[in-house]
Amino acid sequence: MFTAGQTDGHARLTAELGSKGANLAEMARIGLPVPPGFTITTSVCRDFLEAGEPALDPVKPEAHAAMSAVSKAMGSVFGDPDNPLLVAVRSGARASMPGMMDTILNLGLNDETVKGLAKRSGSERFAYDTYRRFIQMYASVVLGIDSGVFADLLDNYKNLKGLAFDNDLTGADWKAIVEDFKEAVAHNLDRPFPANVNDQLWGAIAAVFRSWQNPRAETYRQMHDIPAEWGTAVTVQAMVFGNLGETSATGVAFTRNPSTGTPELYGEFLLNAQGEDVVAGIRTPQQLTEAGRLSVADTLPSLETLMPRTFSELSSLLRSLERRYRDMQDIEFTIQNGKVYLLQTRAGKRTAEAAIRIAVDLAHENIHSRDDAVLAIDAASLGQLLHPTIDPNAGREVLTTGLPASPGAAFGEIVFEAAQAQSLKSQGRTAILVRVETSPEDIQGMLASAGILTARGGMTSHAAVVARGMGLPCISGAGALRIDSKAGEMRVGTRVLKAGDLITIDGSSGQVLNGRVTLKQPKLSPEFAELIGWADKTRRLKVRANADTPRDARQARELGAEGIGLCRTEHMFFDAERISTMREMICASDERGRRTALAKILPMQRADFTELFEIMGDLPVTIRLLDPPLHEFLPRLESELEGVATALNMPLAKLKTRVAELSEVNPMLGFRGCRVAVRYPEIAEMQARAIFEACVAIKKTGQRCPVPEIMVPFVAFRRELDLVAAVIRATAAKVEAETGKKFDYEIGTMIELPRAALRAEDIVSGDDGAAFISFGTNDLTQTALGLSRDDASPILNTYAGRGIFERDPFVSIDRIGVGELVRIGIQRGRAVKPGLKTGICGEHGGDPASVAFFEAAGLDYVSCSPFRIPIARLAAAQAVIRAKHGG
Repeated sequence: MFTAGQTDGHARLTAELGSKGANLAEMARIGLPVPPGFTITTSVCRDFLEAGEPALDPVKPEAHAAMSAVSKAMGSVFGDPDNPLLVAVRSGARASMPGMMDTILNLGLNDETVKGLAKRSGSERFAYDTYRRFIQMYASVVLGIDSGVFADLLDNYKNLKGLAFDNDLTGADWKAIVEDFKEAVAHNLDRPFPANVNDQLWGAIAAVFRSWQNPRAETYRQMHDIPAEWGTAVTVQAMVFGNLGETSATGVAFTRNPSTGTPELYGEFLLNAQGEDVVAGIRTPQQLTEAGRLSVADTLPSLETLMPRTFSELSSLLRSLERRYRDMQDIEFTIQNGKVYLLQTRAGKRTAEAAIRIAVDLAHENIHSRDDAVLAIDAASLGQLLHPTIDPNAGREVLTTGLPASPGAAFGEIVFEAAQAQSLKSQGRTAILVRVETSPEDIQGMLASAGILTARGGMTSHAAVVARGMGLPCISGAGALRIDSKAGEMRVGTRVLKAGDLITIDGSSGQVLNGRVTLKQPKLSPEFAELIGWADKTRRLKVRANADTPRDARQARELGAEGIGLCRTEHMFFDAERISTMREMICASDERGRRTALAKILPMQRADFTELFEIMGDLPVTIRLLDPPLHEFLPRLESELEGVATALNMPLAKLKTRVAELSEVNPMLGFRGCRVAVRYPEIAEMQARAIFEACVAIKKTGQRCPVPEIMVPFVAFRRELDLVAAVIRATAAKVEAETGKKFDYEIGTMIELPRAALRAEDIVSGDDGAAFISFGTNDLTQTALGLSRDDASPILNTYAGRGIFERDPFVSIDRIGVGELVRIGIQRGRAVKPGLKTGICGEHGGDPASVAFFEAAGLDYVSCSPFRIPIARLAAAQAVIRAKHGG
């Protein structure tokens, strides 16, 4: 119950009462003007969805007793023909799901009670308009009749009468329309519209419970990670009416501007209207404040001007609610004959920009603490602030939808080949690279593009990972695309788009849009810097960057990286000159040939490392030795093979033989990582020499040099690490002897295989064991779950629908599976080496939920793409604060 004299609930009971029911109870409890009502709990919803209508039987006596109490509080009686009580039946999950579930207003009307409503209100027109609204809403939501049937009947009636607007209809007109609506129900269902008010009530309650499982609610829950098992509560609340004349109104108000965060009252209202009129958008709403009216050049008067006393009362109520909840509030209100009623309050939805300003302002105003401010921000939303986004006022023609693999938005001409993207860029034009899937060979084309779109691949596919590192928007796994790069076209259903056609991609939503859509450029506010500063003082986890190039490293430092946690050296090989030399090395028939090619690569790598070290100063830099299968550096198409053979001065047949020799059925579990270095130690030797000579070059300048952390990838056995480490140490000794310069370095490993996690104590034990371990959670997830991240999209979609995965395990760490391997690796490694440095360099390092897990697991640092660094910094602080408060 929530009435002025009897309020059972409060704001902390959201799990049982839903957000709406809990907040109504709280407002009633503190004496705010809330129409009385009662809430049926989420547990009843769960029982109902499992057992159906019989689950409601035990609740009915309590609900009818509660209805009597509401009747007493309102001075009217549910179902009474002379003085009827009307109620609204509303949904309310513990997390806000605006518009996703069903609501029924004006419940309790029939042919008798409508007469009592007409008598009490003094307006037959109002009473029968309210009755027809109820029939239309109830028939649509509960009885399953298309609401368009009733809209057509209303339009036809107005056309016959020669009337343009609903306001032109009289009470007699609405009375006739009610009869038309009732006949439509009887015609569609072969039974009359239900007249018994208790039948209406329980039909509505059941319909609202069922709406928890409607398609739009399910989609919204998946988008916002709301568990299906929560269920919704149902709130039954006395109706108050905003359509009783010119001193009545209905509207929505925010205590601060939800777009900018400016501390000003913000909202709209409709005179002489019900709440459904606001949602329907049939009438143009008016602004609450004069400032709001002037800002949008509204010619209609504001509520502040029309009803100054009522506006003042509403403003005072809104301020008290914000202080009570210590957050910006979104309030629905009704004004009935000049009296304000609050129908709902909830934390208001807001942009990321507004969220930061509001959080910081509330801390400065002592409404909440700095810890509260840090917790108030959805860490993942910070991505909106670092990339261009779609202008919220722009129209969208959605062609198809894929996975939101890398945030931000971009428009450009469709290109199907990397070389085309480079060509367009040289002409000052922008390109969207569209591929079935990308490969490392596409790296230059990706760099030249404004965004990436692929038909295949998941959230950690090559395209996704590289795009995030570059700060490019990317949509992967857009399965409806049919791409024919030879023909230069892509199909979406019957729609055909060709190379050169303009599209826009929204990497934050996964939407592919037709044409050029207006973008909003990113802007970082002083409040952003202040909030991140508070987070940095709180967090324990260090945050490093996955950075492979000087451009990445500079971006990472600007965004607050505390070092490089993963430098993927293979990404340094993909420009035109270097890949040719790399291919020469791979295709060499003996060690001598490989060393000849590696000698050409050495100065290139040394220059790269020298520049990285200069940028990072004395911050740590973790360099992963060559990791991918060698076949990724070789061409696949016949035309490309011919060009490479010519460039290498090699017979085409010999090149084809080499490509065939390196081809594997499952290359991600094949000849890669340390396995390449074990077989061809000269490759690890060249890379180690490049690192050490870069250290010497930095020392000669007098600048402080990082202590490079050389990471041996894909280790499963201690002996693999020992063999590669021996090459690295021998190379270090040679460089020191040749240059007369001493330098420090560490050798560690990347744990990507379950065996490595289980045998961590063996891998790190002793002075010559791994000095650090970094979990490559992308591959660790693949190998632990037996799922290819590039092919998993259809599986994951099915599994999400069946409740096997709550979240994509390539996006958020599988805590009890892959996460347990991480915990085991940390515990067993530190058991034999207590000071062991541990980190994570998979894409999970930028996922807030995963960061919280890594904080609890005791990692020393996380490493993520440069543009996700602020997300990780904030998430790491939030994890500490929640742990401090037992959350």
